[in-house]
Amino acid sequence: MSEMRRLNPKTVAVVLTITLVIVVINALTTGAYTIEFSEVFKVLFQGPATTSDSTSISHAVFWNVRLPRVALAIVVGASLAVAGVVMQGVFRNPLAEPATVGVSGGAAVGAVIAITLGLSRITLGVQVFAFIGGTLATAVVYGLSRVDGKTDVVTLILTGIAINALSGALIGLAVFIADDDQIRTVTFWSLGSLGLATWSAVAVVLPLAIIGIALSTRFTRTLDLMALGDRSAAHVGVPVERVRLQTIAIVGLLASSAVAATGIIAFVGLIVPHILRLVLGPKHRDLLWSSALLGAIVTLLADLAARTLLSPAELPLGVLTALIGAPFFLWLLRKMRTSESTWT
Repeated sequence: MSEMRRLNPKTVAVVLTITLVIVVINALTTGAYTIEFSEVFKVLFQGPATTSDSTSISHAVFWNVRLPRVALAIVVGASLAVAGVVMQGVFRNPLAEPATVGVSGGAAVGAVIAITLGLSRITLGVQVFAFIGGTLATAVVYGLSRVDGKTDVVTLILTGIAINALSGALIGLAVFIADDDQIRTVTFWSLGSLGLATWSAVAVVLPLAIIGIALSTRFTRTLDLMALGDRSAAHVGVPVERVRLQTIAIVGLLASSAVAATGIIAFVGLIVPHILRLVLGPKHRDLLWSSALLGAIVTLLADLAARTLLSPAELPLGVLTALIGAPFFLWLLRKMRTSESTWT
């Protein structure tokens, strides 16, 4: 198969930005209650309501339901996509992403433990436990996938499968011992959804996403060097193990904060970086920002489909992304097995 023609990164960024704006407008107007396009800018410039009596239905739906949901989708999608870029770069494996290697599952377990212990009432209680769970899962996967000082691809994937299986079992155990209210909340985490998006959730996730993405930009050049291999990177002065530990923490921050807000949304971090790697090439500086944009677009489109395909019922977002992402994962795995090089 011939290599795809590489596109100009600036052109791709502009196209993705315009596409994101179009998708955002569509997401704001479409749903169980339709908001006309002409009303969007009207209610936007009116600002949040000060009293419920003085607002229209469109105004209330826009500010209390649609806008926080769209904002959270953008932040979560960008976080998961950037986490995928960093994880694929540090492991030098295009199959690596927070969900497939168990990071999202570990974060979900942390969140579920916090919920069943009643810590959801504590400010940032769920987020802290999700971060701990995601970081521990990442550390376990990294540690067990190292063979003779190198990251073994097969061991990486198998370890991720084991972590996901263990996470599913622990979540099932939590459902068994939880009360009715906790069961509903745990089910939300395990399936993934933006249905409970609020401004408070956005306020928690947004700073963590900004920090995580900003820290990721500091490693773009280093990840380019690590793509040459650990030994080559070490020869040019890259402290390989220290960089891996630092980037693991960044992935844990991005993925865990996203999971804490929306539950498990799988495969965004796999599909987005891989598509952009085909059209932009392996340079991480270009991949990072374009992945943030495309991740937001993909998550918004998936959420739009989740809440409109079976309207008025709503599909779990995590289920929908898994239905799309799992076949893509199998195709990518087959492509890796039939090609001489898996990292270009």
